[in-house]
Amino acid sequence: MKLATFEVGTDVGRKRRVGVKRDDAEELVDVTTAYAAALDEAGEDDPVAVAEAHAPTDMQTFLERGERALEAARAALEHVDSTRSGERSSEGGRLVFSLEEIDLLSPLPRPNTLRDFMVFEEHVKNTGGDPPDVWYDVPIYYKGNPNPDVTYGPDDDVPHPSYSESLDYELEVAAVIGKKGRDIPAEEAENYIAGYTVFNDFSARDTQLEEMQGQLGPAKGKDFANSFGPYLVVSDDFDVTEARMTAEVDGEEWSEGVAGEMHHSFAEIIEHVSQDETLYPGDVLGSGTVGGGCGLELGRFLEKGNTVTLHVEGIGTLENTVI
Repeated sequence: MKLATFEVGTDVGRKRRVGVKRDDAEELVDVTTAYAAALDEAGEDDPVAVAEAHAPTDMQTFLERGERALEAARAALEHVDSTRSGERSSEGGRLVFSLEEIDLLSPLPRPNTLRDFMVFEEHVKNTGGDPPDVWYDVPIYYKGNPNPDVTYGPDDDVPHPSYSESLDYELEVAAVIGKKGRDIPAEEAENYIAGYTVFNDFSARDTQLEEMQGQLGPAKGKDFANSFGPYLVVSDDFDVTEARMTAEVDGEEWSEGVAGEMHHSFAEIIEHVSQDETLYPGDVLGSGTVGGGCGLELGRFLEKGNTVTLHVEGIGTLENTVI
């Protein structure tokens, strides 16, 4: 199941919704409205209120509802697929939208927190030589900027930071936490992952390399742009170890890799981060860059006007243009 956050025009302005993609169709089902329609058909006295409580229109709140919200999304999809009465509820609300008539946003327009790891050995060797012993012992990460003004989604333009001459992309996949937990053992970690999405950790390399000489960071070298999407694929429907990942710039393939080459798995990452620390729904954990998955490793950087396309099998394509 592929979940999405989208915006659509209404008589009272643009509204943000949670959607679920229909299989083999370029359409999204409005989860809240379609679930209300399913409840109405089943005889629920107040279907709209129940649907809004179980499956809110905001992805952060949706994730906080946990399995109840996912069950609502499945029921919404089943209702539309079984009736295909078409497009509206008994109260006139739209149930289905084509991708052409909506704006697809980052699945989480405002991540709760953002941690990005560095767990691909080839990437470490390509950018700084042999990893230190600690790299093999624990998953190393930094905390990024989760603010909505630097969080981008599919087809968004990403501004080139004024202070950088070496703008870079990073080919990553991210796990999104779906359940609150603390001191989580690796063997139980999968139960805490809501799903996975494509992640482009844009980097100002010259700024990053300069500031990290002070033995802290990265900060300004990373905090200006993070792109996610197009979907949040629930963990039951995605094998992160098998998915092929590619990056293209203006249609030319620059990078490819497989997330299964991670030295530390997401389960190990969750176990490490949750030691004496609570993880919450909406927390984002980036895998870090696959080997050969950024311009720094290739000696090539982005310029204004370049379009960067990241693709992860089983999730979809995340495309952004630098302006």
